[in-house]
Amino acid sequence: MPHDRAVLLALTGLATLGAGLALSGATPATAQESRFAPRPPVVLSPNLTEPWMLQLRPRYRDMTDAALPALAPAMPAPIAIVAPVATPEPEPAAVAAPAPRSGFFAAFGLAPTPESHVDQQVPAPAARRAVREVRDEFLPTVVPYRGPHAPGTIVIDTNARHLFLVQEGGTARRYGVGVGRPGFEWAGEHRVTRKAEWPSWRPPAEMLKRQPKLPRFMEGGPGNPLGARAMYLGSSMYRIHGSNEPWTIGQAVSSGCIRMRNEDVTDLYERVKVGTRVIVM
Repeated sequence: MPHDRAVLLALTGLATLGAGLALSGATPATAQESRFAPRPPVVLSPNLTEPWMLQLRPRYRDMTDAALPALAPAMPAPIAIVAPVATPEPEPAAVAAPAPRSGFFAAFGLAPTPESHVDQQVPAPAARRAVREVRDEFLPTVVPYRGPHAPGTIVIDTNARHLFLVQEGGTARRYGVGVGRPGFEWAGEHRVTRKAEWPSWRPPAEMLKRQPKLPRFMEGGPGNPLGARAMYLGSSMYRIHGSNEPWTIGQAVSSGCIRMRNEDVTDLYERVKVGTRVIVM
């Protein structure tokens, strides 16, 4: 019986397979061949964008030629390039003149000014360029004089940076000067004991000790720090002399000597004689 049942199941399976093949109209070999048969080529449009352009063309046809440029993307406005503006160098701050002695300056008819020691400092590089020209207050001028000193006397006010040559008729000729820097100030009374044109220079021992690189001797000439003229004061090491650094007039920068512009010291040199009284205050 088991054997008969197995045979029956096999016959049933074959009958089912045969019916399926009959319905499909193909034999097993034909079905296998059709599965791997080459497919027909896919036909594509030569211009894939054509359908999209066809949708846009009616809109362009309705527009005039004058309106078409409006469809172009707007160009950005040109950027204006502005040249940089040069910033001027700031002017140095105004420096008030030091306060003169009221009793002394009353003799010259001048009003005292506020105390200031700013100009005694060494100026910054920008300030040095700005003060190459001597300020007007240090240029030669004639001022009233009502003091006790006789005409021909030289009076130097180191605080105000002015030298006065007393003249006849109640006047004095005033010059700007450079004076001793802090630590080298002095005051006293001397007489002019010698005069020299384009003097040579021998730095004193004290100066050589402070500045050993200085030359031991320098012939007179435009490069000499004593300038065009020199008037020696008594037996001291001090002089009234010219300068090859005229922009230092009005400042406290020397080692004690009274320096002037070369043109000013030449003018004073012609007006005074050996023996002239010099008062330094």
